[in-house]
Amino acid sequence: MNKADQFIKNMSNKKIAFIGMGVSHNELIKLFLKKGLDVTVCDRKTPDRIGPLYNELSASGCKFSLGEKYLDEIYRSDVVFRTPGMYFNCPELEKARKMGIVVTSETEVFFDLCPCRIYGITGTEGKTTTTTIVSEIFTRIGKTVYKGGNIGKALLPSVWNMKPDDICVAELSSFQLISMRRSPDVALITNVYPDHLNVHKDMAEYIEAKKNLIAHQNAFSRTVLNLDNEETRRLAGYVRGELRMFSTVSVPERGAFLDGNGWLCYTDGSSVERIIHKDDIKIPGMHNVENYLAATAMVCSDAPLSAVAETAGSFGGVEHRIEFVRKLGGVKYYNDSIATSPASVIAGLNAFSQRLIVIAGGSDKNLDYDTIAEPINTHVKLLILMGDTADKIEASVRAYPGYDEGSCRILRVRNMEEAVLTARKYAMGGDIVTLSPASASFDMYANFEERGRHFKSIVNSLI
Repeated sequence: MNKADQFIKNMSNKKIAFIGMGVSHNELIKLFLKKGLDVTVCDRKTPDRIGPLYNELSASGCKFSLGEKYLDEIYRSDVVFRTPGMYFNCPELEKARKMGIVVTSETEVFFDLCPCRIYGITGTEGKTTTTTIVSEIFTRIGKTVYKGGNIGKALLPSVWNMKPDDICVAELSSFQLISMRRSPDVALITNVYPDHLNVHKDMAEYIEAKKNLIAHQNAFSRTVLNLDNEETRRLAGYVRGELRMFSTVSVPERGAFLDGNGWLCYTDGSSVERIIHKDDIKIPGMHNVENYLAATAMVCSDAPLSAVAETAGSFGGVEHRIEFVRKLGGVKYYNDSIATSPASVIAGLNAFSQRLIVIAGGSDKNLDYDTIAEPINTHVKLLILMGDTADKIEASVRAYPGYDEGSCRILRVRNMEEAVLTARKYAMGGDIVTLSPASASFDMYANFEERGRHFKSIVNSLI
């Protein structure tokens, strides 16, 4: 009996509660029901808001605890799977742990049961694109790759299909990592900047959560850190196995770097190999040069550098990250809905060589917007603001010493439809319009994906 089947056997006499329905749980709930386990879904939503899935799960034997008191059921359970969106140190989960109830997550259990090599990626910015790049490289050389985690697919339901020679590439958020006590075979931290401070109690806790990606590695592991990022450099002393770095400004002792002529290179400490020129990378922006350097340092012992070069020359990027939507009337529209923090917005602005029309704003993560005041004043000619953070963003931009209303005009709108129509009204041939929110989406949308798709649907409906 393999570990995954043994796990199911051990769960056969347990009452299992899932907090929250969504990407990380729905397929796992169906799998557990199929295997005959006692499952209760705890969710604030009512049956009509859950929709057809409620009837589907009910017919399979699922029980529900819904509405305002949906968490009451967890105290009658033996095992609780928390959704990543629920803070690990919240009072309700602390109470459950004190009662002796097992509080875990889909990601934690997957790491316990996964039979193949895991490449784990975290960071404030760049983790989604880099996760996809690493997956593309391994797929290119013929590996069976399972990609998931924070990127939009739960990995645990696939564990029964995985073989030892397969590859798992997992994007991991701070919310997933905060409770982790296992680390991947190969770990990458792209960078660390302030983010999610509306959930984490402070920046120190956020960094500690990210550090969990490498904290439990052994001497046979590999760790990749950003030499150019202050917070990731500080983590080098915690590395137990092989350390590789990546940089766009210097040459690491071992790792990937950008040379003075614009070539992405790799060094093993004794020799240097060129991979591809930065101008030949299909997706634009220096941040994508960084993503490819990070991916190179991560995979170069396990995949040929030629596969990295071929992927860089052909991969068109991920949905919602500087995603080209359409060109209309000489105006290009881009969807950068995944840019939910100032650092990601700055990277997106720097990807273009002209002043932009930017749609920004959304729900507040208690972030400081002063860091984007200078880039917006430099790169944006029309800033269209909406949502809960509109006041904070506008205040920061206007407070910048070099602010000139004639160079960076600011307009307010109520919703996405009005934002797109306003952008179209003021855009002229040759302009670029980008949705780059610098904020989470929860004031108007369930997630950044829903926000990005709504933006694209409106742009694509323009006549």
